[in-house]
Amino acid sequence: MSGCAGARNLLEACLGARPGDRITIVAEPAEADYYDSASVAAVIDEALDAGMYVRKTVVASALRTEEDEKRLLAMLDDADHVVFFARAGDQIRFHRLPAGKRFAVSYALDIGMLDSPYGATSYDALCRFKLAVDELFDAAGHIRVTCPAGTDLEGMPTPAAPGEVAEVSIRRFPMLVPKPVSARRFSGNVVLSRFLLGTGSRFYDPYALPLASDIRAVVDRGHILRFAGDDAEVARINEHYRLISGRFGIDPWVVHSFHAGIHPACRYERPAETGYERWGGAAFGNPRILHFHTCGDYAPGEISWNVIDPTIIVDGVPIWSHGRLLAENIPGARQTLSDHPDLAELFANPAIEIGI
Repeated sequence: MSGCAGARNLLEACLGARPGDRITIVAEPAEADYYDSASVAAVIDEALDAGMYVRKTVVASALRTEEDEKRLLAMLDDADHVVFFARAGDQIRFHRLPAGKRFAVSYALDIGMLDSPYGATSYDALCRFKLAVDELFDAAGHIRVTCPAGTDLEGMPTPAAPGEVAEVSIRRFPMLVPKPVSARRFSGNVVLSRFLLGTGSRFYDPYALPLASDIRAVVDRGHILRFAGDDAEVARINEHYRLISGRFGIDPWVVHSFHAGIHPACRYERPAETGYERWGGAAFGNPRILHFHTCGDYAPGEISWNVIDPTIIVDGVPIWSHGRLLAENIPGARQTLSDHPDLAELFANPAIEIGI
């Protein structure tokens, strides 16, 4: 065995893989410098030692066209389970995928993340916890989101529209966020700080837009009415939205949905500005970060807003308070916390490092 508890958690709990199953590992070229090779090797070793058949295939860091996606899916036909150590998996996470096999994308980008409480905490426990959060938001009559920078947005969730994909079709590993909450009935202000960032749906240049000052986004029922603040920064943001929306033929002014991180052991220590794309692909699972999907009337949109240290009040009850997830305030989660005291302990002493 590899001795990596996170690798076992990924294979056995997340994918449900068993001896004799065929596993395809989809990895990026080493020079991409996004995932490390040790995490991939740990999963391969664990699978082989468990009597599984493993094939590794290397793909480009990003899918650029529909043909790229079709070629990728064709390569996976003979697998029972597919694990993406590649951003291509993130790109297709909201797509409808072939039935009969399980897909997972790893957000443990290196062996330090995989072989730690972040990767090793019971996947089933985190899924049960996520479901309790989903149920709380689905049943909510009123939700208010605030943050120390001045965000103040409120409204009520709405069910997904007919035919809309509201949840990812690829399993996230670890489980990092609940189902997105629709922003169609939300209004107020969201303060944009530090940078705007792509969502991992498609990769474009510039993927990040650093901000010189805080800017206020005025939102009315899920639509951006205007940006307010320094005139030069507002002009840059408007131009960025027009550029990205024009490139993909989408509505720039939609605020589609939002969700906050739920993994108390999600830790990101590199400064965000040293690699915005990597930060956006790993840090979002920390409860100190809530992100909005904007620019495009679909999840995850193309431009994300990242709100730091949110307070989320659901029907008068604080569920997040200044970036701390109050797990005990979620009725449906109490049994899970009782059954998994290690998870309860992580919530009592959560990771606070988020690269900001």
